[in-house]
Amino acid sequence: QGLTPTMSSTSGPSSGPLSTTAYKLFAGSANPELAEKVSEALGIPLGKATVGRFNDGECNIQLGENVRNTHVFLVQSTCPPVNDAMMELFLMVRCFRRASARTVTAIVPYYGYARQDRKTTARVPISASDVAMLLEAAGVDRMLSVDLHCGQIQGFFHHAPVDNLHAFVEHVPFMVKEIIPSYGENPIAIVSPDAGGVARAKMFMEALTSMNVPNISLAITIKHRVKAGEVEGMNIVGEIKGKHCIIVDDMIDTAGTLCKSADSLREMGALSVSACCTHALFSGPALDRIGKSSLKHVIVADTIPISKGDELSFDSPCSHAGLDRLRRCGGGLPSCLCLEGEDQGDSMTSSSVLLHLLLLFATSSSSECPSGRLLRQTLGSSHPLNQLWNLRELSLRCVE
Repeated sequence: QGLTPTMSSTSGPSSGPLSTTAYKLFAGSANPELAEKVSEALGIPLGKATVGRFNDGECNIQLGENVRNTHVFLVQSTCPPVNDAMMELFLMVRCFRRASARTVTAIVPYYGYARQDRKTTARVPISASDVAMLLEAAGVDRMLSVDLHCGQIQGFFHHAPVDNLHAFVEHVPFMVKEIIPSYGENPIAIVSPDAGGVARAKMFMEALTSMNVPNISLAITIKHRVKAGEVEGMNIVGEIKGKHCIIVDDMIDTAGTLCKSADSLREMGALSVSACCTHALFSGPALDRIGKSSLKHVIVADTIPISKGDELSFDSPCSHAGLDRLRRCGGGLPSCLCLEGEDQGDSMTSSSVLLHLLLLFATSSSSECPSGRLLRQTLGSSHPLNQLWNLRELSLRCVE
């Protein structure tokens, strides 16, 4: 009979699992391409909703279908323009609440204001906490995000559980398949750009080890900042000479810190420098800096929309043989965006399946959710979604 009728069927109000109560997937305007890929991967159509703007710039939101007693999942990254995306997310959640949705789960792949997670000086807000308060006040029952800037953001939500997914479950297999074979027998150093990212880099390293990649070590860069986004000096803790370095971070903003780190690593004897980052903000001169840096590969996820036409208007060391723009890599799972020297082709299966099984597993802390078992049995053990689920279990064990 297929999965869709079973998962979407409903016979009125029910307090049972998701398999007996209807659920629907909706999308805001911040990253519609990501929402469409999630919809396609799960075989569930996007809900009907008008998300536009009035003449004065105010959000114009109207649902096109009934959501009463329905589990609603809303995909909306709070990516630039951050304030517009945030207000749109807030109003859409309120709209679902006023329409008597049973639960509202916010899928926020990129959590805006995450870097303002503490008071660094007097008389400043803790914006990451304030955004959490806003979403809970709006009526969010659960939130999913990808690679939060810092783990304590989960604690800013006092009532809604937060699932912090990790992009390395896709980055690692891609690296093992496409990039690491070119390193030969040379050792690899996983580099954290700061002390706060050590746990993320350690999980990345352990995931590589679990895929039988030998000779891996960990290094940390210590930055001396003049101000936000501007680094004056840098020191390296760990041995990187004669190794291929992979910088693991949660985001690329203006790429100033990333490029300075890459150049410093090369000056200290690294054979090559690549970067695996989740959120590709690419603000201001980011692409220009990346092209002029020592970076060989830059791998990112699609939590933030990236235009296929993003051009590098220079002779970039990251691009040769006529390749001068961001390429989409890989024909199957896992896949990601990569800036590199060889054309890997333009086909891409959504890395948005990083939000794997979100409609079935997000509402249950147990992997033995009945609807989850049904989906895994139907797909088969070799299906990419089941492989991603196994990697998710690995990531949870790494955290523990």
